[in-house]
Amino acid sequence: MSVASPTAAAKMPRQAFAAYGLLGLPLAFVALPVYVHLPNLYAQQYGVTLAALGAVLLLSRSIDAIADPWLGRWGDRLYRHSWQAVWLAAMGLALAVALGFAALFFPPAAALSPTGLLVWVGGALTLSHLAYSGLGILHQAWAARQGGGGIAQSRWVAWREGFALVGVLLASALPALWGWAWTTALLVLMLALGLFTWQRMARSAAASAVAEMPGALADAQAASLWQPWRHAGFRRLLMVFMLNGLASAVPATLVLFFVQDRLQAPQAMEPLFLGLYFAAGALSFPLWLKVIDRIGLLRTWASGMALSVLAFVSVVTLGAGDTTGFLVVCALSGMALGADLTVPGALLNQLIDRCGERGRTDGAFMGWWNLATKLNLALAAGLSLPLLSVWGYAPGRQDADAVLALGLAYGLLPCVLKLLAGLALYLGLMRRPDLILGPETAHPPA
Repeated sequence: MSVASPTAAAKMPRQAFAAYGLLGLPLAFVALPVYVHLPNLYAQQYGVTLAALGAVLLLSRSIDAIADPWLGRWGDRLYRHSWQAVWLAAMGLALAVALGFAALFFPPAAALSPTGLLVWVGGALTLSHLAYSGLGILHQAWAARQGGGGIAQSRWVAWREGFALVGVLLASALPALWGWAWTTALLVLMLALGLFTWQRMARSAAASAVAEMPGALADAQAASLWQPWRHAGFRRLLMVFMLNGLASAVPATLVLFFVQDRLQAPQAMEPLFLGLYFAAGALSFPLWLKVIDRIGLLRTWASGMALSVLAFVSVVTLGAGDTTGFLVVCALSGMALGADLTVPGALLNQLIDRCGERGRTDGAFMGWWNLATKLNLALAAGLSLPLLSVWGYAPGRQDADAVLALGLAYGLLPCVLKLLAGLALYLGLMRRPDLILGPETAHPPA
Protein backbone atom coordinates (compact mmCIF):
# COMPACT_ATOMS: atom_id res chain seq x y z
CA MET A 1 0.00 0.00 0.00
CA SER A 2 1.18 3.50 -0.68
CA VAL A 3 1.99 5.92 2.10
CA ALA A 4 -0.53 8.68 2.59
CA SER A 5 0.45 11.99 1.05
CA PRO A 6 1.13 14.98 3.35
CA THR A 7 -2.05 16.75 2.20
CA ALA A 8 -4.27 13.71 2.57
CA ALA A 9 -2.81 12.77 5.94
CA ALA A 10 -3.18 16.27 7.33
CA LYS A 11 -6.84 16.41 6.29
CA MET A 12 -7.87 13.06 7.76
CA PRO A 13 -11.04 13.17 9.85
CA ARG A 14 -10.74 13.69 13.58
CA GLN A 15 -12.32 10.29 14.13
CA ALA A 16 -9.22 8.63 12.66
CA PHE A 17 -6.84 10.52 14.94
CA ALA A 18 -9.09 9.83 17.95
CA ALA A 19 -9.36 6.13 17.09
CA TYR A 20 -5.59 5.87 17.06
CA GLY A 21 -5.03 8.01 20.16
CA LEU A 22 -7.54 6.26 22.44
CA LEU A 23 -5.06 3.53 23.39
CA GLY A 24 -2.94 6.26 25.01
CA LEU A 25 -5.55 6.51 27.80
CA PRO A 26 -5.17 3.02 29.31
CA LEU A 27 -1.40 3.08 28.75
CA ALA A 28 -1.08 6.24 30.86
CA PHE A 29 -3.67 4.77 33.21
CA VAL A 30 -1.22 1.97 33.96
CA ALA A 31 1.81 4.16 34.59
CA LEU A 32 0.55 6.52 37.31
CA PRO A 33 -0.81 4.04 39.92
CA VAL A 34 2.48 2.12 39.92
CA TYR A 35 4.34 5.21 41.14
CA VAL A 36 1.69 6.99 43.18
CA HIS A 37 -0.49 4.28 44.74
CA LEU A 38 1.64 1.13 44.84
CA PRO A 39 4.18 2.21 47.51
CA ASN A 40 1.44 3.42 49.84
CA LEU A 41 -0.67 0.28 49.33
CA TYR A 42 2.14 -2.17 50.06
CA ALA A 43 3.54 -0.16 52.98
CA GLN A 44 0.21 0.47 54.69
CA GLN A 45 -1.71 -2.71 53.91
CA TYR A 46 0.99 -5.37 53.60
CA GLY A 47 3.76 -3.95 55.80
CA VAL A 48 6.47 -3.87 53.12
CA THR A 49 9.29 -1.48 53.99
CA LEU A 50 9.72 1.50 51.70
CA ALA A 51 13.44 0.77 51.30
CA ALA A 52 12.79 -2.75 50.03
CA LEU A 53 9.94 -1.63 47.81
CA GLY A 54 12.04 1.22 46.44
CA ALA A 55 14.82 -1.20 45.53
CA VAL A 56 12.35 -3.45 43.72
CA LEU A 57 10.89 -0.49 41.83
CA LEU A 58 14.34 0.72 40.81
CA LEU A 59 15.46 -2.73 39.63
CA SER A 60 12.28 -3.32 37.64
CA ARG A 61 12.39 0.13 36.03
CA SER A 62 16.06 -0.32 35.15
CA ILE A 63 15.34 -3.61 33.36
CA ASP A 64 12.49 -1.89 31.53
CA ALA A 65 14.58 1.10 30.43
CA ILE A 66 17.49 -1.03 29.20
CA ALA A 67 15.08 -3.27 27.26
CA ASP A 68 13.44 -0.40 25.36
CA PRO A 69 15.85 -0.28 22.36
CA TRP A 70 15.57 -4.04 21.94
CA LEU A 71 11.79 -3.86 22.18
CA GLY A 72 11.94 -1.23 19.44
CA ARG A 73 14.00 -3.48 17.20
CA TRP A 74 11.57 -6.33 17.84
CA GLY A 75 8.73 -4.00 16.83
CA ASP A 76 10.53 -3.17 13.57
CA ARG A 77 10.70 -6.86 12.74
CA LEU A 78 7.00 -7.28 13.46
CA TYR A 79 6.09 -4.37 11.18
CA ARG A 80 8.31 -5.72 8.41
CA HIS A 81 6.55 -9.06 8.69
CA SER A 82 2.91 -7.91 8.58
CA TRP A 83 0.25 -5.86 10.30
CA GLN A 84 -1.27 -9.14 11.48
CA ALA A 85 1.93 -9.92 13.40
CA VAL A 86 1.84 -6.44 14.98
CA TRP A 87 -1.81 -6.84 15.90
CA LEU A 88 -1.32 -10.26 17.53
CA ALA A 89 1.67 -8.95 19.49
CA ALA A 90 -0.33 -5.90 20.60
CA MET A 91 -3.15 -8.11 21.90
CA GLY A 92 -0.67 -10.32 23.76
CA LEU A 93 1.06 -7.32 25.32
CA ALA A 94 -2.27 -5.76 26.33
CA LEU A 95 -3.22 -9.01 28.07
CA ALA A 96 0.12 -8.99 29.87
CA VAL A 97 -0.44 -5.37 30.94
CA ALA A 98 -3.84 -6.26 32.41
CA LEU A 99 -2.56 -9.40 34.16
CA GLY A 100 0.44 -7.58 35.61
CA PHE A 101 -1.70 -4.71 36.86
CA ALA A 102 -4.19 -7.09 38.50
CA ALA A 103 -1.35 -9.08 40.08
CA LEU A 104 0.15 -5.91 41.55
CA PHE A 105 -3.01 -4.68 43.22
CA PHE A 106 -4.52 -8.06 44.16
CA PRO A 107 -1.54 -10.09 45.47
CA PRO A 108 -2.06 -13.39 47.34
CA ALA A 109 -0.50 -11.73 50.36
CA ALA A 110 -1.86 -14.25 52.87
CA ALA A 111 -0.09 -17.12 51.09
CA LEU A 112 3.28 -15.39 50.74
CA SER A 113 6.11 -14.68 53.15
CA PRO A 114 7.50 -11.11 53.24
CA THR A 115 10.28 -12.18 50.88
CA GLY A 116 7.81 -13.99 48.66
CA LEU A 117 5.63 -10.90 48.48
CA LEU A 118 8.61 -8.84 47.30
CA VAL A 119 9.38 -11.45 44.64
CA TRP A 120 5.72 -11.34 43.57
CA VAL A 121 5.81 -7.53 43.32
CA GLY A 122 9.08 -7.63 41.38
CA GLY A 123 7.74 -10.17 38.89
CA ALA A 124 4.41 -8.38 38.41
CA LEU A 125 6.15 -5.01 38.07
CA THR A 126 8.59 -6.29 35.47
CA LEU A 127 5.78 -7.95 33.50
CA SER A 128 3.72 -4.75 33.60
CA HIS A 129 6.65 -2.51 32.69
CA LEU A 130 7.90 -4.59 29.76
CA ALA A 131 4.41 -5.17 28.35
CA TYR A 132 3.53 -1.50 28.76
CA SER A 133 6.74 -0.42 27.03
CA GLY A 134 6.38 -2.91 24.20
CA LEU A 135 2.78 -1.93 23.49
CA GLY A 136 3.63 1.76 23.73
CA ILE A 137 6.50 1.42 21.25
CA LEU A 138 4.30 -0.44 18.74
CA HIS A 139 1.66 2.26 19.12
CA GLN A 140 4.13 5.13 18.67
CA ALA A 141 5.87 3.49 15.72
CA TRP A 142 2.53 3.13 13.94
CA ALA A 143 2.08 6.90 13.84
CA ALA A 144 5.66 7.45 12.69
CA ARG A 145 5.04 5.12 9.75
CA GLN A 146 2.09 7.16 8.56
CA GLY A 147 4.31 10.03 7.32
CA GLY A 148 2.23 12.96 6.11
CA GLY A 149 4.52 15.80 7.23
CA GLY A 150 4.66 17.89 10.38
CA ILE A 151 0.99 18.90 10.51
CA ALA A 152 -0.30 15.33 10.29
CA GLN A 153 2.36 14.01 12.67
CA SER A 154 1.54 16.66 15.27
CA ARG A 155 -2.10 15.55 15.16
CA TRP A 156 -1.30 11.87 15.68
CA VAL A 157 0.89 12.76 18.65
CA ALA A 158 -1.51 15.35 20.10
CA TRP A 159 -4.45 12.95 20.13
CA ARG A 160 -2.35 10.19 21.68
CA GLU A 161 -0.92 12.46 24.39
CA GLY A 162 -4.29 14.14 24.98
CA PHE A 163 -5.90 10.80 25.78
CA ALA A 164 -2.85 9.97 27.91
CA LEU A 165 -3.48 13.06 30.05
CA VAL A 166 -7.10 12.01 30.48
CA GLY A 167 -5.77 8.64 31.61
CA VAL A 168 -3.52 10.33 34.15
CA LEU A 169 -6.46 12.30 35.56
CA LEU A 170 -8.62 9.18 35.84
CA ALA A 171 -5.83 7.13 37.40
CA SER A 172 -5.24 9.79 40.04
CA ALA A 173 -8.89 9.87 41.15
CA LEU A 174 -10.62 6.54 40.48
CA PRO A 175 -8.81 4.24 42.95
CA ALA A 176 -10.02 6.41 45.84
CA LEU A 177 -13.52 6.78 44.40
CA TRP A 178 -14.17 3.30 42.99
CA GLY A 179 -11.63 0.99 44.60
CA TRP A 180 -9.14 -1.24 42.82
CA ALA A 181 -11.60 -3.83 41.51
CA TRP A 182 -13.61 -1.37 39.42
CA THR A 183 -10.49 0.57 38.48
CA THR A 184 -8.90 -2.60 37.10
CA ALA A 185 -12.12 -3.48 35.27
CA LEU A 186 -12.11 -0.05 33.61
CA LEU A 187 -8.47 -0.51 32.59
CA VAL A 188 -9.27 -3.83 30.91
CA LEU A 189 -12.27 -2.28 29.15
CA MET A 190 -10.26 0.71 27.88
CA LEU A 191 -7.41 -1.53 26.70
CA ALA A 192 -9.89 -3.61 24.69
CA LEU A 193 -11.62 -0.52 23.31
CA GLY A 194 -8.33 1.18 22.44
CA LEU A 195 -7.07 -1.90 20.61
CA PHE A 196 -10.38 -2.26 18.76
CA THR A 197 -10.48 1.33 17.51
CA TRP A 198 -6.80 1.22 16.50
CA GLN A 199 -7.35 -2.04 14.58
CA ARG A 200 -10.40 -0.74 12.75
CA MET A 201 -8.76 2.53 11.81
CA ALA A 202 -5.54 0.85 10.69
CA ARG A 203 -7.58 -1.38 8.41
CA SER A 204 -9.49 1.51 6.88
CA ALA A 205 -8.63 2.69 3.39
CA ALA A 206 -7.93 6.24 4.63
CA ALA A 207 -5.18 5.32 7.12
CA SER A 208 -3.75 1.94 6.14
CA ALA A 209 -0.29 3.07 5.07
CA VAL A 210 1.30 1.33 8.06
CA ALA A 211 -0.49 -1.96 7.63
CA GLU A 212 1.79 -3.10 4.86
CA MET A 213 4.76 -1.06 3.76
CA PRO A 214 5.82 -1.05 0.10
CA GLY A 215 7.56 -4.22 -1.00
CA ALA A 216 11.04 -2.72 -1.14
CA LEU A 217 10.81 -1.63 2.48
CA ALA A 218 9.03 -4.71 3.70
CA ASP A 219 11.84 -6.90 2.37
CA ALA A 220 14.64 -4.65 3.66
CA GLN A 221 17.28 -6.24 5.83
CA ALA A 222 16.97 -5.43 9.52
CA ALA A 223 19.10 -2.42 10.37
CA SER A 224 21.35 -2.16 13.39
CA LEU A 225 19.96 -1.31 16.79
CA TRP A 226 22.36 1.65 16.75
CA GLN A 227 21.11 2.99 13.43
CA PRO A 228 19.39 6.08 14.95
CA TRP A 229 22.69 7.31 16.40
CA ARG A 230 24.24 7.53 12.94
CA HIS A 231 22.04 10.53 12.14
CA ALA A 232 23.17 13.95 13.37
CA GLY A 233 19.57 15.16 13.45
CA PHE A 234 18.62 12.44 15.94
CA ARG A 235 21.57 13.20 18.21
CA ARG A 236 20.75 16.91 18.25
CA LEU A 237 17.02 16.35 18.75
CA LEU A 238 17.63 13.91 21.59
CA MET A 239 19.91 16.41 23.36
CA VAL A 240 17.19 19.08 23.24
CA PHE A 241 14.57 16.53 24.29
CA MET A 242 16.57 15.42 27.33
CA LEU A 243 17.39 18.94 28.51
CA ASN A 244 13.76 19.97 28.09
CA GLY A 245 12.46 16.77 29.68
CA LEU A 246 14.78 17.16 32.65
CA ALA A 247 13.46 20.71 33.13
CA SER A 248 9.93 19.27 33.33
CA ALA A 249 10.84 16.26 35.47
CA VAL A 250 12.53 18.28 38.24
CA PRO A 251 9.36 20.16 39.31
CA ALA A 252 7.34 16.96 38.92
CA THR A 253 9.68 15.35 41.45
CA LEU A 254 9.49 18.27 43.90
CA VAL A 255 5.92 19.52 43.54
CA LEU A 256 4.47 17.89 46.66
CA PHE A 257 7.38 19.10 48.79
CA PHE A 258 6.82 22.62 47.43
CA VAL A 259 3.09 22.54 48.12
CA GLN A 260 3.48 21.15 51.64
CA ASP A 261 6.48 23.10 52.92
CA ARG A 262 6.74 26.28 50.83
CA LEU A 263 3.06 27.03 50.19
CA GLN A 264 1.93 25.18 53.33
CA ALA A 265 -1.31 24.48 51.50
CA PRO A 266 -4.01 22.15 52.85
CA GLN A 267 -3.56 18.55 51.74
CA ALA A 268 -6.98 18.67 50.10
CA MET A 269 -5.64 21.17 47.55
CA GLU A 270 -2.91 18.87 46.22
CA PRO A 271 -5.23 17.07 43.75
CA LEU A 272 -6.51 20.47 42.60
CA PHE A 273 -3.01 21.65 41.69
CA LEU A 274 -2.16 18.45 39.85
CA GLY A 275 -5.55 18.22 38.18
CA LEU A 276 -5.38 21.79 36.90
CA TYR A 277 -1.89 21.19 35.52
CA PHE A 278 -2.88 18.10 33.53
CA ALA A 279 -6.26 19.52 32.49
CA ALA A 280 -4.60 22.68 31.15
CA GLY A 281 -2.20 20.48 29.20
CA ALA A 282 -5.00 18.44 27.67
CA LEU A 283 -7.12 21.49 26.81
CA SER A 284 -4.16 23.29 25.21
CA PHE A 285 -3.65 20.74 22.43
CA PRO A 286 -6.03 22.42 19.92
CA LEU A 287 -4.26 25.75 20.53
CA TRP A 288 -0.81 24.28 19.93
CA LEU A 289 -1.99 22.55 16.76
CA LYS A 290 -3.10 25.92 15.40
CA VAL A 291 0.26 27.43 16.37
CA ILE A 292 2.05 24.58 14.59
CA ASP A 293 -0.02 25.23 11.47
CA ARG A 294 1.04 28.88 11.55
CA ILE A 295 4.71 28.93 12.61
CA GLY A 296 5.91 25.34 12.38
CA LEU A 297 7.12 22.72 14.83
CA LEU A 298 10.46 24.20 15.85
CA ARG A 299 9.19 27.70 16.65
CA THR A 300 6.17 26.23 18.42
CA TRP A 301 8.43 24.21 20.69
CA ALA A 302 10.50 27.32 21.43
CA SER A 303 7.28 29.19 22.27
CA GLY A 304 6.27 26.44 24.70
CA MET A 305 9.65 26.62 26.40
CA ALA A 306 9.34 30.40 26.75
CA LEU A 307 5.87 30.04 28.30
CA SER A 308 7.19 27.48 30.78
CA VAL A 309 10.03 29.81 31.85
CA LEU A 310 7.59 32.69 32.30
CA ALA A 311 5.42 30.48 34.49
CA PHE A 312 8.17 29.04 36.68
CA VAL A 313 10.28 32.14 37.17
CA SER A 314 7.49 33.58 39.32
CA VAL A 315 7.58 30.57 41.66
CA VAL A 316 10.44 32.06 43.71
CA THR A 317 8.11 34.92 44.74
CA LEU A 318 5.45 32.60 46.19
CA GLY A 319 5.28 31.88 49.90
CA ALA A 320 3.01 30.40 52.53
CA GLY A 321 -0.66 30.73 51.57
CA ASP A 322 -0.06 31.86 47.95
CA THR A 323 -2.28 29.14 46.57
CA THR A 324 -4.03 31.36 44.01
CA GLY A 325 -0.71 32.38 42.51
CA PHE A 326 0.37 28.75 42.33
CA LEU A 327 -2.88 27.82 40.57
CA VAL A 328 -1.92 30.35 37.88
CA VAL A 329 1.54 28.73 37.65
CA CYS A 330 -0.10 25.30 37.30
CA ALA A 331 -2.38 26.53 34.52
CA LEU A 332 0.38 28.25 32.53
CA SER A 333 2.91 25.46 32.96
CA GLY A 334 0.19 22.96 32.05
CA MET A 335 -0.38 24.86 28.80
CA ALA A 336 3.36 24.68 28.12
CA LEU A 337 3.17 20.94 28.76
CA GLY A 338 0.87 20.68 25.75
CA ALA A 339 3.68 21.87 23.47
CA ASP A 340 6.20 19.54 25.13
CA LEU A 341 3.93 16.56 24.53
CA THR A 342 2.98 17.45 20.96
CA VAL A 343 6.07 18.81 19.23
CA PRO A 344 9.02 16.52 20.14
CA GLY A 345 7.20 13.34 19.07
CA ALA A 346 6.11 14.94 15.80
CA LEU A 347 9.69 16.11 15.16
CA LEU A 348 10.99 12.60 15.83
CA ASN A 349 8.50 11.15 13.36
CA GLN A 350 9.53 13.68 10.73
CA LEU A 351 13.18 12.94 11.40
CA ILE A 352 12.55 9.26 10.72
CA ASP A 353 11.15 10.31 7.34
CA ARG A 354 14.06 12.66 6.73
CA CYS A 355 16.59 9.89 7.40
CA GLY A 356 14.83 7.45 5.10
CA GLU A 357 14.17 5.08 8.00
CA ARG A 358 10.37 4.93 7.84
CA GLY A 359 9.35 1.32 7.52
CA ARG A 360 12.82 0.12 8.57
CA THR A 361 13.89 1.27 12.04
CA ASP A 362 10.93 3.24 13.41
CA GLY A 363 10.84 1.04 16.49
CA ALA A 364 14.55 1.48 17.18
CA PHE A 365 14.09 5.26 17.18
CA MET A 366 11.11 4.90 19.56
CA GLY A 367 13.02 2.55 21.84
CA TRP A 368 15.93 4.96 22.34
CA TRP A 369 13.43 7.83 22.74
CA ASN A 370 11.57 5.99 25.50
CA LEU A 371 14.85 5.12 27.21
CA ALA A 372 15.72 8.84 27.24
CA THR A 373 12.30 9.65 28.73
CA LYS A 374 12.83 7.23 31.60
CA LEU A 375 16.41 8.39 32.11
CA ASN A 376 15.10 11.94 32.53
CA LEU A 377 12.90 10.86 35.43
CA ALA A 378 15.82 9.14 37.11
CA LEU A 379 18.14 12.11 36.54
CA ALA A 380 15.56 14.53 37.93
CA ALA A 381 15.46 12.72 41.26
CA GLY A 382 19.22 12.16 41.23
CA LEU A 383 19.91 15.85 40.58
CA SER A 384 17.27 17.76 42.51
CA LEU A 385 17.02 15.76 45.75
CA PRO A 386 20.76 15.76 46.60
CA LEU A 387 20.96 19.43 45.59
CA LEU A 388 18.15 20.27 47.98
CA SER A 389 19.93 18.41 50.76
CA VAL A 390 23.15 20.33 50.09
CA TRP A 391 21.18 23.59 50.19
CA GLY A 392 19.78 22.72 53.63
CA TYR A 393 16.27 21.47 52.90
CA ALA A 394 14.68 18.33 54.36
CA PRO A 395 11.02 17.28 54.10
CA GLY A 396 8.99 18.99 56.79
CA ARG A 397 11.35 21.93 57.28
CA GLN A 398 9.67 25.31 56.86
CA ASP A 399 12.32 27.74 58.07
CA ALA A 400 13.41 30.59 55.79
CA ASP A 401 16.59 28.96 54.47
CA ALA A 402 14.87 25.65 53.77
CA VAL A 403 11.92 27.13 51.86
CA LEU A 404 14.28 29.41 49.90
CA ALA A 405 16.27 26.35 48.80
CA LEU A 406 13.03 24.60 47.85
CA GLY A 407 11.87 27.58 45.82
CA LEU A 408 15.18 27.78 43.95
CA ALA A 409 15.21 24.05 43.17
CA TYR A 410 11.54 23.93 42.19
CA GLY A 411 11.37 27.21 40.25
CA LEU A 412 14.82 28.44 39.24
CA LEU A 413 16.54 25.17 38.32
CA PRO A 414 13.85 24.21 35.76
CA CYS A 415 14.13 27.69 34.20
CA VAL A 416 17.89 27.29 33.77
CA LEU A 417 17.41 23.87 32.18
CA LYS A 418 14.65 25.18 29.92
CA LEU A 419 16.86 28.04 28.75
CA LEU A 420 19.65 25.57 28.01
CA ALA A 421 17.16 23.45 26.07
CA GLY A 422 16.04 26.54 24.13
CA LEU A 423 19.64 27.40 23.32
CA ALA A 424 20.30 23.84 22.13
CA LEU A 425 17.10 23.99 20.05
CA TYR A 426 18.22 27.21 18.37
CA LEU A 427 21.84 26.23 17.76
CA GLY A 428 21.25 22.59 16.93
CA LEU A 429 17.99 22.55 14.99
CA MET A 430 16.52 25.99 14.21
CA ARG A 431 19.74 27.01 12.46
CA ARG A 432 19.85 23.66 10.65
CA PRO A 433 16.21 22.66 10.06
CA ASP A 434 17.30 20.58 7.07
CA LEU A 435 18.73 18.00 9.49
CA ILE A 436 15.28 17.14 10.75
CA LEU A 437 12.65 18.56 8.42
CA GLY A 438 14.26 17.78 5.08
CA PRO A 439 12.74 19.74 2.22
CA GLU A 440 9.92 20.94 4.49
CA THR A 441 10.70 24.32 6.05
CA ALA A 442 9.99 25.37 9.59
CA HIS A 443 6.92 27.19 8.24
CA PRO A 444 4.44 24.60 6.95
CA PRO A 445 1.67 25.84 4.70
CA ALA A 446 -1.45 26.98 6.50
